[in-house]
Amino acid sequence: MFKNIIKGLKAYADGFSLIGKLKLWQFFLVPMAISFIIAGIVGLAAYGLSDNLANLISKLWIWEWGKDGFYTVAEWISGLSILLLGFILYKHLVMALSAPFMSPVSERIEKHFYPNARNHIEHRDTSNMEQLWRGLRINLRNIAYEFAITIPLLLLSFIPVVGIVFTVLAFIVQAYYAGFGNIDYTLERHFTYRDSVNFVKRHRGIAIGIGIVFMGMLFIPIIGVILVLPFSVTAASRVTLEQMINEENLKLPDPHKTQINA
Repeated sequence: MFKNIIKGLKAYADGFSLIGKLKLWQFFLVPMAISFIIAGIVGLAAYGLSDNLANLISKLWIWEWGKDGFYTVAEWISGLSILLLGFILYKHLVMALSAPFMSPVSERIEKHFYPNARNHIEHRDTSNMEQLWRGLRINLRNIAYEFAITIPLLLLSFIPVVGIVFTVLAFIVQAYYAGFGNIDYTLERHFTYRDSVNFVKRHRGIAIGIGIVFMGMLFIPIIGVILVLPFSVTAASRVTLEQMINEENLKLPDPHKTQINA
């Protein structure tokens, strides 16, 4: 597992150079706009709804003493909770709506590193609508699982001292599903829905590694939200293709030996 996490992290190496070399920026313009708009909506929702939720929570405190302090805590918890839940929705909405634009990116990367792979690995031709539906299906599935796992972990994270363990686990879960969505842009072209789910389960570490950087970039104000998809999709495509070829035992050139600046 740990080895695969490192592999997922290393997949980001030379990402900027690869995007420029293959002229991929044109495919990212719409997804970057989608990412920026949805992030703005989530931020405004967290700011606007925190007071309303705080008012509801503060009613649980029936005593007069400490009421103001409890409201302050309730307001902080409300804003953080809305922001975290919105964060989950944000990344899956962005990945789902960007599917028709990300599939061509993954395909170009495949042709660059493995020009003969199409002759050796099963290939599925899909339309933009099929890619969008596939993206929605995968991400709706992941949202359901992520909410079911993350919410209990977040509640447990408020336990003093040991809560940090549950916070880390919640982050890992978030990273896994973020990596899952990015990996599926490549799997969509080769595998059915069920086969794709099974592939990611076999390579959980890689999904987590991809997702860790994805999540980390979102903490960079403005720039992170704009650039997170280009770098994550590029990295996920490279490492996913490598794993697919390894599983098929194909004797194709090692992508890490391909010189990007050649």
